[in-house]
Amino acid sequence: MSTFEVIETSRGGTIKAWVKGVPVEPKAREQLENVAGLPFIHSHLAVMPDVHFGRGATVGSVIPTKGAIIPAAVGVDIGCGMMAVRTSLKGKNLPDNLARVRDEIERKVPAGNGKRGDHQITPAGVESKLRSSGLVERLEAITDKHGKITPSNFSRQLGTLGGGNHFIELCLDEDDRVWVMLHSGSRGTGNRIGTYFIQEARAALEKRVLGYHVPDRDLAFFVEGEELFDDYTNAVSWAQDYARLNREAMMERTLLALRETLREFSIDKQAVNCHHNYVERENHFGENVWVTRKGAVRAGEGELGIIPGSMGAKSFIVRGKGNLDSFCSCSHGAGRKMSRTAAKQKFTLSDHIAATEGVECRKDKGVIDETPMAYKDIDAVIAAQTDLIEVVHTLKQLVCVKG
Repeated sequence: MSTFEVIETSRGGTIKAWVKGVPVEPKAREQLENVAGLPFIHSHLAVMPDVHFGRGATVGSVIPTKGAIIPAAVGVDIGCGMMAVRTSLKGKNLPDNLARVRDEIERKVPAGNGKRGDHQITPAGVESKLRSSGLVERLEAITDKHGKITPSNFSRQLGTLGGGNHFIELCLDEDDRVWVMLHSGSRGTGNRIGTYFIQEARAALEKRVLGYHVPDRDLAFFVEGEELFDDYTNAVSWAQDYARLNREAMMERTLLALRETLREFSIDKQAVNCHHNYVERENHFGENVWVTRKGAVRAGEGELGIIPGSMGAKSFIVRGKGNLDSFCSCSHGAGRKMSRTAAKQKFTLSDHIAATEGVECRKDKGVIDETPMAYKDIDAVIAAQTDLIEVVHTLKQLVCVKG
């Protein structure tokens, strides 16, 4: 039995939203209507409970399209997603003070954007992964054709943590087992790819003769069969593959930090590595379509996914139920309930320190925009999508490293 509600629109199209018990701000509802009314939407727009206002389209949207892709809906953090592994360690094996563990993770996994993201030393293992991946040659082919896409030290940024809501965490599950969980994407080069093609789509929109209105220039699109459509899907595929490899390299560096600070341990076979900002070709309701998950995770029947909470809350390892109405998807997190600017204005450093009590993490003004109170209630978000996923493990944060 599905628990979605149908949101009425004034612009045509159908919206199925799993938002029972969670807030949806008016600006996000307007964006949902804008997208749902586009003529190339396939069947309906699916909305996850972590939905909130984004660029062009809301974060927390599943956007199926026939013969078109909207670059701004995919976004600039292409391939952003999560990875988690379970270790043989138990909570009782950890020291009372985890500050040294956090320090070593921060040392092993460089963090930051811009100049701080240009890291001088790349471990041999990471270099080897990059060489064997074919990513270098693929990117050269992309930039040869689109010279405005300038690589952003992508080889040095492999295995590094971005800023904003990207993180690395140590967590405990319900059986006192220690998990390592991290969140990152395609870093600077993925951002440049996304930014470039969003601009190209806007330019193409200005030249199109349409029989309908596109209500937001960030809903500019490429049409299948156009050269830029093929170039974009090729570049997006590169960024998504780079993002996945980046998470694998980050996990290796993080596990090395733990091996140098904790007792000997092994890695469980249970591991997850999933995108939540990406586009893929899939079959739904009898047709092959492009599915853009903008802040959503694929949750096909039996597929494992990760739904993280904020840095002071809990997170979940989930198993998909393959709900067809959601295009086999679920939420990608708790979802923001206020903007970063609003969070900085509303909450104090004391508020943040209290909200992250018991978590070894940054407790400074630079992360107030990521404080737990800026996010929706993760329990309510999970409760709103019980027909999409089942909870396999509940994780509580012990250490949180922010970029």
